[in-house]
Amino acid sequence: MKLNMGRADRSIRLFVIAPVLVVAGIILGPLSALSLIFYALAAVMAATSAVGTCPLYLPFGIRTLGRAGRSPSAPTAAGESRR
Repeated sequence: MKLNMGRADRSIRLFVIAPVLVVAGIILGPLSALSLIFYALAAVMAATSAVGTCPLYLPFGIRTLGRAGRSPSAPTAAGESRR
């Protein structure tokens, strides 16, 4: 499976969205139905971040990795243009 997630996308999923979902689940009550859904979504966010691909991105052709497999925030070599 090809990578389709950039560094920023992976970091946001792992360090922002997943923790927010876990905290929201704890606030709602650790064993309520909605909190269990939040925990499952947090696990999915962490897993897709670790794998580097999101199954929902594939049918739509979404890539946040940037051109030529580089992260959009990666520095370019001297003389290389970024379009």
